[in-house]
Amino acid sequence: MSSGAAVGWITAGALGLLWVLAAQASDSAAGPSAGALPGSVSAPPAEAMKRPGRPAESHPALPDASGTGPRVVYGISARRVWLVREGAEVARTFRVKPGTVDPIPGEYAVRTRSNTAVGSDGVPVEHVVRFAVLGETVIGFSAAVGDPKPPRTEARRTGGIRQARPDGEAMWRFAGIGVKVVVVP
Repeated sequence: MSSGAAVGWITAGALGLLWVLAAQASDSAAGPSAGALPGSVSAPPAEAMKRPGRPAESHPALPDASGTGPRVVYGISARRVWLVREGAEVARTFRVKPGTVDPIPGEYAVRTRSNTAVGSDGVPVEHVVRFAVLGETVIGFSAAVGDPKPPRTEARRTGGIRQARPDGEAMWRFAGIGVKVVVVP
């Protein structure tokens, strides 16, 4: 490939990246993020649960026996997280995509955090909040910043519970070291 062609490809790639970033900035300024997983809901205020042209989404109920006090609740079968303030007030709830290894239901605490890292599947992630280890698999919440579909390689045990980037940012602000994480079936 000639150097002129290489420069052309690099320029086209840079312009494409700028277009994507501008579209994301426009989406975030206009309302709910286009990158949000279906079912992401912030509460309160109630207005955050409404989308123009659509009926208000129902606020999925906090699971029974999910503990007390401020906490992160992760429902394995629901594939959903609830960020819970004092008094059982749900600050935010959203859908997630679990890895291949589920944590055992029970109570944990946030053990470590990393602003950026590379997931066990090779995908760059941000806002990593780790709370459990099962065998050699570390389990935690994160948001993919790269291609969410890693290259196909040998089967891997992954403990990353993936969130949309806005949800990952909310988790990062909410779940500091020592914050309770309750896992329900």
